[in-house]
Amino acid sequence: MKVNSAIQALSILNDGDVIWCQSMAATPYKLLEGLKEVAKQRVNLTLLQLHTEYSEALGDPELNGHLRQRAFFVGASTRQAVNQGLADYVPIFLSEIPKLFRSGEQPLDAAIIQVSPPDKHGNCSLGISVEATRAALQVAKKVIAWINPNMPRTHGDALVQLKRFDRYFEEAAPIPEHKQPQQNPITQKIGEQVAGLINDGDCLQMGIGAIPDATLACLHHHKDLGIHTEMFSDGVLPLVERGVINNSRKRKHRGRIVTTFAMGSQALYDFVDDNPEVFFLDVEYTNDTSVIRQNKQVMSINSALQVDLSGQVCADSIGTRIYSGVGGQMDFVRGASLSEGGRSVIALPSTACGGSVSRISSLLEPGAGVVTTRAHVHYIVTEHGIANLRAKSMSERARELIHIADPKFREELAKAAYDDWGLNIS
Repeated sequence: MKVNSAIQALSILNDGDVIWCQSMAATPYKLLEGLKEVAKQRVNLTLLQLHTEYSEALGDPELNGHLRQRAFFVGASTRQAVNQGLADYVPIFLSEIPKLFRSGEQPLDAAIIQVSPPDKHGNCSLGISVEATRAALQVAKKVIAWINPNMPRTHGDALVQLKRFDRYFEEAAPIPEHKQPQQNPITQKIGEQVAGLINDGDCLQMGIGAIPDATLACLHHHKDLGIHTEMFSDGVLPLVERGVINNSRKRKHRGRIVTTFAMGSQALYDFVDDNPEVFFLDVEYTNDTSVIRQNKQVMSINSALQVDLSGQVCADSIGTRIYSGVGGQMDFVRGASLSEGGRSVIALPSTACGGSVSRISSLLEPGAGVVTTRAHVHYIVTEHGIANLRAKSMSERARELIHIADPKFREELAKAAYDDWGLNIS
């Protein structure tokens, strides 16, 4: 049923409804603006989501008792609410969220989404973010859609029929863009280090940010690279144009970039629009280790907030303060490890807080979440070098990690290795 506004579309929500919100750059933010108003007339609504754009208003304390956000991944829009106790964080592998929906373990009363206009067959597209939304649409009792003419039409698992919508409205509005971050000597050096680990024919997984972009910028002389990833951004485009990324050696979806969402500039959105060389697939599939491992030479590149001297990787919190989420890091670290010739990299600057804190630490901060265990970690990279921790003893790991820490912290870390771990690394 077509209506004239987001508020009208959301009027079918009932007290106690559990709602899935399409996420990332495809966040239906016009519906979220309306949801704040509608929620004031309801009680005990729950909004499930990943990272969302323009959703800060939903953390307003006046919505207590009316609407509570439940985030499987925390972003800038929800970070404050989560850490103030006004919203909830659920640690989970991204690949497992669709399973929660399909199994019925997490019931869904409604799904709210942003889609492209329908084609002549009545098919709309989820556009630049399929993630867990495809699974949500299969089980949600009600589907509420915002049709945005600016949403790209994408191939893969993105199609959803207009007749699936219980309520929908149309409005043109910009798709949120993420501009490429500024590079600095540290991120450039890390990118160079990581690029040195990449071989011709590798199948890459990498995220968004200065380090992935710096790495990609160093790959112009490589050959036959492929992409099977959770997400990608603008750094991929020049390599596709040069033919460096051609996906020719992939075993799964040869000739195509495989992803579950994309975030970046309008140029990126124009690139994926109606592009059959890019498949947006269900995250239960893209992040399935049994799928990832079928490609040879998978190279997984992820980031971290802190790494301890045993190789434990914290990527979702700063101590007890939640910063992001588990996401797909372990899905790809494990998938890469199982791939023939596969490797995984955790890349991070050696310091934080203007150089006053070492990200390589003897012990993780109390409450810090271990996303990648020391049994799974392979390469750790900073601007000071590469530590290969695979099959290394505790003392060997500590020695390798201290070597890539900022020089001013190395003596302190060597002492802590003995005091905290009983390791003599001299």
